Amino acid sequence: MADTDPHWRDVKVRLMRARGLAQNAAVNTWGTVPAQPMPQITRPQLGKYLVDKEIGRGAMGAVYLGYDPATDHRVALKTMALAQEFSGSDLVDARSRFLREAEMAGRLEYPDIVSIIDAGEENGVAFIAMELVEGTDLSEYTAPDRLLPLEHLIPIMARVAAALAYAHTRGVTHRDIKPGNIMVDLNRDVVKVMDFGVARVADAARTRTGVVLGTPTFMSPEQLAGQNIDGRSDLYSLGVTFFQLLTGQLPYRNDSMAVLMRAIARDPVPHVTEIRPDVPQALGDIVALALQKHPNTRYADGQQMAEDLRAVAQAMQARAVDLDLG
Repeated sequence: MADTDPHWRDVKVRLMRARGLAQNAAVNTWGTVPAQPMPQITRPQLGKYLVDKEIGRGAMGAVYLGYDPATDHRVALKTMALAQEFSGSDLVDARSRFLREAEMAGRLEYPDIVSIIDAGEENGVAFIAMELVEGTDLSEYTAPDRLLPLEHLIPIMARVAAALAYAHTRGVTHRDIKPGNIMVDLNRDVVKVMDFGVARVADAARTRTGVVLGTPTFMSPEQLAGQNIDGRSDLYSLGVTFFQLLTGQLPYRNDSMAVLMRAIARDPVPHVTEIRPDVPQALGDIVALALQKHPNTRYADGQQMAEDLRAVAQAMQARAVDLDLG
């Protein structure tokens, strides 16, 4: 009617009134009409785990923050792109070795070892689902101006040595002990050794390609030589780690990989006290024993090293008490 006869019976007024009623009705029913469903955003997935974001990266893969919908728990997902490193029968062998190592590491139940929850493979990417640990790794404390006080560092190293002793008695060798694989939360007194079950596959890739993945600085002489290793190789690596955390430098440093590897195999290591005179002689001796070239002249097991470290810590505490009383 408004279009046919604009003046018919106050049609404009009636039309405006109708529009006002329609607007009020729309306001009153706002939120009562079912909204259109939001488009679902698919998240990448590894096995049953949803992948949130990358939280770290290593020589052969990345670490992701993951989520297990079944348990409503966050996990860390360590990945290795096996299909990029191996092919054919080598890939089959690497996959089998990876899952076998992960299974063995998953049997480790120790407070200071990160728990392995699950392992699998998705589209050529092998993964290990691990306990998510809050804190920072010890590489944060390797710079000369960020070294941990001895009263904090010694107990940490004793706990790591004891954790390695536990793993070694169960036939599991870590093969990649270094500051970056030791997580700590100083405020909550948390120490966790990470990455059991991963390094053997990386070693296989290194042997196959002839290329050392990452720095060899923390490797024992026998590991660099491709010989069979046992827990004493881990203790050597722990000795290198301890040396760096005490001095802010590595025992051997050289830009040439060949020269560096030759030094690890042949050159004597400086005593810690030569670099840092305030370190107790007994503590420097522990590091020197762990860094012996031949496995037979090192600590026989991590428990011995842990006991010696605790004895040094007790002696330091007793001395501090004597000084306070004096």
